[in-house]
Amino acid sequence: MKASSREGVLCLLLVLVYCGVGCHGLFRQGRTKKYGLVPPPAGVPEGVTVPDEWFTTQRLDHFNNTDTRTWKQRYFSNSTFYKPGGPVFLMIGGEGPANPKWMHEGAWIHYAKSLNAYLLSLEHRYYGKSHPTKDASTENLLHLSSEQALADLATFTAAMKEELGLGDETKWVAFGGSYPGSLAAWYRLKYPHLVHAAVATSAPVLAQVNFKEYLEVVDDALATVSDECNSLVYEANRQLHILLQHRVGWQRITDTYRLCTPLNGTNRLDVANLFSLLAGNIEDVVQYNKDNREFEGIKGTNITINTVCGIMANETLGSPYVRYAVLNSMFLDAQEEKCLNHTYNATIQELRATSWENNAGVGGRVWMYQTCTEFGYYQSSDSTNQPFGNEFPLEFFTRQCRDIFGPRFTPELIANAVKRTNRVYGGRHPSVTRVVFPNGSIDPWHSLGVLHDISPNATALFINGTAHCANMYPASPRDPPQLVKARQQIFHLLRKWLHE
Repeated sequence: MKASSREGVLCLLLVLVYCGVGCHGLFRQGRTKKYGLVPPPAGVPEGVTVPDEWFTTQRLDHFNNTDTRTWKQRYFSNSTFYKPGGPVFLMIGGEGPANPKWMHEGAWIHYAKSLNAYLLSLEHRYYGKSHPTKDASTENLLHLSSEQALADLATFTAAMKEELGLGDETKWVAFGGSYPGSLAAWYRLKYPHLVHAAVATSAPVLAQVNFKEYLEVVDDALATVSDECNSLVYEANRQLHILLQHRVGWQRITDTYRLCTPLNGTNRLDVANLFSLLAGNIEDVVQYNKDNREFEGIKGTNITINTVCGIMANETLGSPYVRYAVLNSMFLDAQEEKCLNHTYNATIQELRATSWENNAGVGGRVWMYQTCTEFGYYQSSDSTNQPFGNEFPLEFFTRQCRDIFGPRFTPELIANAVKRTNRVYGGRHPSVTRVVFPNGSIDPWHSLGVLHDISPNATALFINGTAHCANMYPASPRDPPQLVKARQQIFHLLRKWLHE
């Protein structure tokens, strides 16, 4: 869910961000999105197939009864664990393709086996294969919103109850991580008659234009290794800034940081994008630190906060500026990238592409639209309590909305959209019951989440030392005791609520 910059592979960005879906500029070629999107667990077990299924009568606009247009939405199902009287578990899709691997892996599978649940997963409109319109042009993104997505869930729930012959006594539980975590809580808020309970993992329920706290949590995370780590990252960025003052320095940066094209230090947007991308290397590591993804085949998952700080503390490599470049090369090599495309114009051109066909980056455009029209979430360098300098302020991100979608998408439009989102859903205090909000202390997105119980039946779980959506993954022998306990607490709450 990260609304900053890195292209292509839908991990999990971004992020979300919410893996997903993000990145500074939004995507970067071959890099994991930092916006919060939850990467899938391990592959589907051998011999097991999970075919695409299609809900063919989804409405395009749920809030205009005169608009009768429909489209087909992808979903997955697994009835293996279901016994009559059991609940339905609904995994909510987010800012990337829905993945059938979740139908046989993840912590919720343990809950499903114990509670005899029927499993469903609904892909979010405009992502993956669920295309309501012929392309992702700005005018065709009009029907992309969290409110329309929630109405999709409601229509799907009602239809599946009838198709599966499930009576009103069957209880539904919504699951989601990152942006889908917010959707899970909001589904319970807006449609409590359809969904009995929800697990809203790493859910940034507070919309915020300037998410400067993101880098503050990154600072705190690096400090868990050593205070020196932040100081060295700060010094590397200071030295980079000094080199920007001279043409000789531009060439040195181009060579040392393996830029695809020569750096022009007078182009402030290119400079902002470069500093943002380099900070993003460390942001990715922090957001997904030690989160049991090594079995997924995602590249670079063995790189942890300790790895980063170890390189930054290694004096034999050279100055902090050089060590920071070594980090960048490590990420480029891990992703099999020859060079770093730092230019702002390349990012914008990529996010202007509207075709669904042969366009892996269109998901970044779609998520960027949601940040411009609902959430903000821009991870700026405006805070002084972080080590990455001040080269990518809020204006760098809000400008992208205008440059990608047109002159109507002003900072004022974004600010008003974010205010509306918080009015609609309640920000950090949604009026919900039977919702659990797990968050990890290492995950920067926890700054926008529910960290304290809203009520006895709306519970916050703050898991010290864990990263983004860690509780959703299958158990590992390396899991810290507090993560093991959190999964147990979630199970006990589900069992309790299903008897209410």
